Amino acid sequence: MRIEDFDLALSPLPGAAPVWHGDVDAAAWRQVCQQVHDKGGRLVALWGSDRRELQRGFVVHAALVIRSGLVWLTLSADHEAYPGIDDIFPVASRMQRALGDLLGIYPHNPQDARPWLRHSAWPADQYPLRKDFDGSIVHPATVQDYPFVTVEGDGVHEIAVGPVHAGTIEPGHFRFSVIGEKTLRLEPRLGYTHKGVEKLFEAMTLESGARLAGRISGDSTVAYAWAYAMAAESAVDRTPPERALWLRALLLERERLANHLGDLGALGNDAGLAFGLAQFSCLKEDLLRSNAALFGHRYLMDSIVPGGVISDLDESGSARLMAELDVLDQAVSRLHNIYDDHAGLQDRFIGAGRVAPELAVGLGLCGLAGRASAQAWDLRAQFPTVPYDRLDVQMATHRNGDVAARVTVRFDEVNEAIRLCRLILKGLPGGAIFTALPKAPDNAIGVGWVEGWRGEVFVALETGADNRIRRLHPHDPSWQNWPLLEHAALGNIVPDFPLINKSFNLSYSGHDL
Repeated sequence: MRIEDFDLALSPLPGAAPVWHGDVDAAAWRQVCQQVHDKGGRLVALWGSDRRELQRGFVVHAALVIRSGLVWLTLSADHEAYPGIDDIFPVASRMQRALGDLLGIYPHNPQDARPWLRHSAWPADQYPLRKDFDGSIVHPATVQDYPFVTVEGDGVHEIAVGPVHAGTIEPGHFRFSVIGEKTLRLEPRLGYTHKGVEKLFEAMTLESGARLAGRISGDSTVAYAWAYAMAAESAVDRTPPERALWLRALLLERERLANHLGDLGALGNDAGLAFGLAQFSCLKEDLLRSNAALFGHRYLMDSIVPGGVISDLDESGSARLMAELDVLDQAVSRLHNIYDDHAGLQDRFIGAGRVAPELAVGLGLCGLAGRASAQAWDLRAQFPTVPYDRLDVQMATHRNGDVAARVTVRFDEVNEAIRLCRLILKGLPGGAIFTALPKAPDNAIGVGWVEGWRGEVFVALETGADNRIRRLHPHDPSWQNWPLLEHAALGNIVPDFPLINKSFNLSYSGHDL
């Protein structure tokens, strides 16, 4: 099948998302990636699979956005090597490094050949995502010096922060090269929370994998659970009941609300307005308590499963949520005015951590941070699935790309999420909330693609025998956005980094799979 200007043998995949898949050779791999880049498309994810038991050896996959939807390319890695694409899509660099650490296949002439995720947790000549790797063996840790890039010059010195931090937060190491308090370079190192999630999926069935999918990144459990369910439903070519899809959207918007409320409070606190933290924390807590009362979990874990959802909503529950939305709408409006009118707050926000639109498009910034830098991209608007295709999602964007812009986008997305929740509650159709899925065929594939609160969450699924998962790759938008945080910090003073960092609020857990 020919898609747009790509003369490829592509097959459409069943499911909610517009996705096409095809096998390519090395020349077409590079050619298509270059075409996508030149036409304004993006790289969503890069990963690999061990298909030696299928006589395919190792393969590399890329998911690319084009005007029509998503193209999934598969390339056989010749002698455990393949043509890299980090010169076309800079964001591919760390994905290629992770692929080397986990599967032992490497690009030709990479721009950066350093390890990324390994941290000496396993020997350099062993690779966890190979089928013959024994994950039950604990390997002794060895000393590994990571070659950070060094900035030299008169007055330049380094400040090392983390991976252990003062607060109860996830671990990441940040190496600042500075003159005085001004940041000349920031280089992070992640991977400290590597959990072996992708390996764990290989021991699971499609049903049992849903529980793990919802725990990949705790603040995005709905987005990951929905993307996983969408991939499973794609693999077996089944559509959940319509009521279940509307309830999924309600849960997703409530997850968006909870995270934006928490971040808006934390951003106020980081800029010296503790009042903002107190007020937004109360609003978030009320929302989480309603989640627990009506859906069984404060953060909505295990609410979405392949085939539908597990919790329905009755009339009294709908009325409670409607009343809560009215209170939230008024409170957020008042707090928005306070934030806008607070001179000290705006002095810290405006101009801090700016990512210009040109840099954002060049490096693939996505999600709410991308929309704050003029990247008009939101899956709910561009490729709306049920029920978003009936809700006319209003995308929140800004051009300034600084902390102030990311705060503005958050306020706008809170308002839009409130509007969408009201529409969903009013339009919620009747009927069942779950349909059992049939057994998946062997060697089927499926894709899930969902706009979470942080950005687009992508899940690629390959099935094995007996309804089992042969390979599952979940991808967090933080892969795209961590490199942009480094650029956002340049030229800013070191004390502003916590504020800049929080304005992105990227995931460690969703990145360190």
